[in-house]
Amino acid sequence: MERLVIFTRYPEPGKTKTRLIPALGAEGAANLQRQMTEYTLKQAQKLLEFRSLSVEIHFSGGTEELMRSWLGSEWVYFPQAVGDLGERIRTAFEKGFSEEMRRIVIIGIDCPDLDGDRLSQAFESLYSHDLVLGEADDGGYYLVGLSRNIPQLFQDINWGTSQVWHQTIAISESLGLAIAKLPVLSDVDYPEDLQIWERVKGKDKI
Repeated sequence: MERLVIFTRYPEPGKTKTRLIPALGAEGAANLQRQMTEYTLKQAQKLLEFRSLSVEIHFSGGTEELMRSWLGSEWVYFPQAVGDLGERIRTAFEKGFSEEMRRIVIIGIDCPDLDGDRLSQAFESLYSHDLVLGEADDGGYYLVGLSRNIPQLFQDINWGTSQVWHQTIAISESLGLAIAKLPVLSDVDYPEDLQIWERVKGKDKI
């Protein structure tokens, strides 16, 4: 069994995409969060057309009822764990592997160039690798996938900094893991990144 976990936040103005509020305003930033989440789910739906997998949405902010009324009842929802990003990712992997998943991929909604084909490539790589990572050009990663539970990967990382990728690779190499790497892509985090979203949105007719 395979599982795709999508991390997102309920699009409440003033509490999401806050680094984009100077450019978009609180309502505009929340609307971008909404659009990018919906776009990510479209990519998940494309993946489901040719792969059998479960999809879970792990959310922060809002409630399961609010998430369901926004995105529909076809998805499975879980509140994200308490703690830093590493704790939340580690808990999601732990949950999946305890439910006998064989391959789990976790993504956010900030990388619009992450499409169904790249997601499929990530799952395929886990047949022959312990770990798959997609490097973000800000020094983090936009995707992480495992074929078994490896909690050490999410400890002693300076989350939210440009060191995340290098620290994760260093831990992976110290553990002797077989690592698959996806192409470097860009997240949409700051006003100067909005052109990435506009390009993808125009191409996809969102």
